[in-house]
Amino acid sequence: MAEALAQWIGRSEAARDTPGSLRVAELAATLDDPRSYPPGAELPPGWHWILFHTVVPTGTLTVDGHAPRGSFLPPVELPLRMWAGGRLRLHGSLRVEEPVDRNSKIASVTEKTGRSGKLVFVTVQHHLRGSCGLAIEETHDIVYRQAGAGKPPPQPAPRADPPWRKKIRASEALLFRYSALIFNAHRIHYDRDYARGEGYDGLVVHGPLIATYLLELVRERRPEARLAAFTYRAVSPLFDSEPFQVCGEPSPDGRSAEVWAVTPRGALAMAGRAEFAA
Repeated sequence: MAEALAQWIGRSEAARDTPGSLRVAELAATLDDPRSYPPGAELPPGWHWILFHTVVPTGTLTVDGHAPRGSFLPPVELPLRMWAGGRLRLHGSLRVEEPVDRNSKIASVTEKTGRSGKLVFVTVQHHLRGSCGLAIEETHDIVYRQAGAGKPPPQPAPRADPPWRKKIRASEALLFRYSALIFNAHRIHYDRDYARGEGYDGLVVHGPLIATYLLELVRERRPEARLAAFTYRAVSPLFDSEPFQVCGEPSPDGRSAEVWAVTPRGALAMAGRAEFAA
């Protein structure tokens, strides 16, 4: 498999999209954000994930709801796919109603064997340019894994009493709305029976949605700061059945902040680090 998948390294594609006022307002409503984002307003960090949909006919979707593999992303045979994490460097702003160009490239395809069985990691690099030039450099990690693989042991959260803390209730309606916004038909986010068949305890909260909540926590607690970089890593899934928390702790010098999401039982679900411009 490794040799065949390695042929996808270096494959690239280009796309253009526009964060239209309606789509941005729909995301704001989904996140219960009462602020308005008129044409020309800066797009908050993480909101670019509602752009650049993979548009294929419904009849071509695979059993899990994804588009067929082997076009841009490699045809990994492992059945389960997960948004594993990523890294963002923010150089400028994307703005509402202004076109965005994205150039993407497959940076690496790596096979591994872990506690949950065989894994394939695909790393994709994106460069997003708006009206003022390069705005975001993004590295996105996708992991494919075996069906029926065992669950990794829970990891503890960085601390039990963080200075930043917010409860999130990921309802069915919230997950349905976010799936629609990113045009993602992955059934683990809206089909409870299918999600349980894949070994999950409920409807799965989207990886980019959790990362967006971490970024929103940073924006809420440090509204005067300008984000320069953000790194995040998914550790364990979150579900619609119980509220979870997003937490954070700023560094003593105020130049960065550790942020994380925790399960209702206090286990780490996603870990992130925000760095601020000087």
